[in-house]
Amino acid sequence: MRFHILTLFPELFTSVLSATMLQKAQERGAAQFALVNIRDFTTDKHHVTDDAPYGGGHGMVMKPEPIVAALESLDTGPTRPRRILLSPQGRVFTQAEAHALAAVPAIALVCGRYEGVDERVRAFVDDELSIGDVVLSGGEVAALVIIDAVSRLLPGALGCEASAAVESFSDGLLEYPHYTRPPDFRGLRVPDILVSGDHGAIARWRRQAALRRTHERRPDLLVGATLTDDDRAFLATLAAHRDG
Repeated sequence: MRFHILTLFPELFTSVLSATMLQKAQERGAAQFALVNIRDFTTDKHHVTDDAPYGGGHGMVMKPEPIVAALESLDTGPTRPRRILLSPQGRVFTQAEAHALAAVPAIALVCGRYEGVDERVRAFVDDELSIGDVVLSGGEVAALVIIDAVSRLLPGALGCEASAAVESFSDGLLEYPHYTRPPDFRGLRVPDILVSGDHGAIARWRRQAALRRTHERRPDLLVGATLTDDDRAFLATLAAHRDG
């Protein structure tokens, strides 16, 4: 998969893209990253990318011309990347959206700055995404969140393909707790079931732990989760215990 990153600050990406999982994804051929400097598509000698807003107000607004020119410099044929504007006004990015993006051959992430981008840019993108109800200094951090979440779903990106299949949100639930050595840390012990060797019992414990954690922290997720009859019975006991 190819990621095109349209930004005024390509230097913000270099260290992150050359480390850990993202570096390995490139080495294994799962992901490619192209940094596109929006300033390169200005037409004035000072490479101006922003201007004062019509109607007055605080701050500056990113001009439409260099952003659209940068987008149109990319492939516009059948393999045209999916164009995504990072914006606090966009749809909230979720794990389901990460899976959907991992299925396309290329995406272009437009990183806004200042007070935002000229409204007319929206006519040239396919979607707008937000990483949550928070305002950032620019879209670069949000782009890195999306890049990381999508890249780890690409075939070959992770050393263990099963890792991405059992994480939080992968089945609509928060993930179960994890433990490693030592078995006792300052009086906090690893649950006995995890060292029992009974794989069936361990699987049941993990499922119930995921249900309990979701019930306690994100009960809204249970509405759309895929649940078995056993899951519903266990959740009913949790609800009864809470009400009692």
